Amino acid sequence: MKEKVAELVRDALKEAGIDTIVTLPDSRLKELYPLLAADSDFRYIPVTNEGEGVSIAAGFWLGGKNPVMLMENSGFRVACEPLARLGLTHGIPVLMILSDVGVIGEKNWWGVAHGITMEPLLEAMRVPYMVVKYKSEVKEAIQKAKKHISTSLYHVAIILTGEITKKE
Repeated sequence: MKEKVAELVRDALKEAGIDTIVTLPDSRLKELYPLLAADSDFRYIPVTNEGEGVSIAAGFWLGGKNPVMLMENSGFRVACEPLARLGLTHGIPVLMILSDVGVIGEKNWWGVAHGITMEPLLEAMRVPYMVVKYKSEVKEAIQKAKKHISTSLYHVAIILTGEITKKE
């Protein structure tokens, strides 16, 4: 991710009213994390497990805050059980932003399974999602997703890919 794109994502989160960042940092969005952690407009909470992260984000939402969970798409697999209980059982939504690992052209053998399982799992969990490929789509996607979790009382995922996560 280029620094200017990281700044764009940070600014879009602010404009949408996001005030709490819960994250298990990953390499695709690594330029974004220091910006968020250093920004006093956000409470920045790194976690050791995505299941714990979505639970913490849900707790902040219940407390009247506007959290987002940032993670690699593989983390969605880890978080499925807590997300099912939170969303399906209790109507407690979590806004998630996922980096897209494992798409065609993936350089790491271990990442391929992430790409194969992400969308089928999102669909199986009935989580609406948006794939954001272009910088021009970031702000609107975050705003729509934030509004949707409040309306639906269910999770939403934004998948960042393409020119958003490109490093060169």
